Amino acid sequence: MTISLIPVQGLPEIHPGDDLAQIISAHAELAAGDVVVVTQKVVSKAEGRLVAVDPDDPLSHKVHVEAEAVRVLRRRGDLVMTETRHGFVCANSGVDLSNVAEGWAALLPLDPDRSARWIRDGLHARTGLRLGVVVSDTFGRTWRRGVTDVAIGTAGVAGVVDLRGTTDALGRELAVTEVCVADELAAAAELVMGKAAGVPVAIIRGVEPTWLRESSVRAEIVRPYHEDLFR
Repeated sequence: MTISLIPVQGLPEIHPGDDLAQIISAHAELAAGDVVVVTQKVVSKAEGRLVAVDPDDPLSHKVHVEAEAVRVLRRRGDLVMTETRHGFVCANSGVDLSNVAEGWAALLPLDPDRSARWIRDGLHARTGLRLGVVVSDTFGRTWRRGVTDVAIGTAGVAGVVDLRGTTDALGRELAVTEVCVADELAAAAELVMGKAAGVPVAIIRGVEPTWLRESSVRAEIVRPYHEDLFR
């Protein structure tokens, strides 16, 4: 399998109420089977998930961190590790000051899977194409340095591909292997979007056709408590 990563250039600044599917379809040349990766930040902007903060107080967004958390897991200085209503464990409840106007912070979408479905359905209505959509965000990893993009919402593309029962290259049966392809797609797309390039949308072309199915980050990727060894 060979995939192509295509940044979508020239998108305008997104404002509350904007139709992301309309904007993306006007700037992207899409093909059947494409997966469209959209950053959380523009989804939150379009959905009006913006809150005012004091630009002169670097900690003024912390009240929103507490409000967005259902559980505080760790505190270290100004850093707060929380669990959100979505089941995500992340820094500061996903409240972010980057790539938004001064005096504002972006919150996570209320339901990123639903956001992905809205974009996917809007693109299908305009193009007639069968597409997948991933809403991506940047997360750290507990035992690894650096950040990477992961999927926080999906529509029309698998979250996890279950390889249990198949065989490896030497013919041995795989017993536990489940691949989070949605996270892999989000991370791959970030390579052409960057953090400061002003490219919030990318197209991934050439994914395995069997991955194009209904999906949900909440149902497929977020680990339930009874499987969690650390909380």
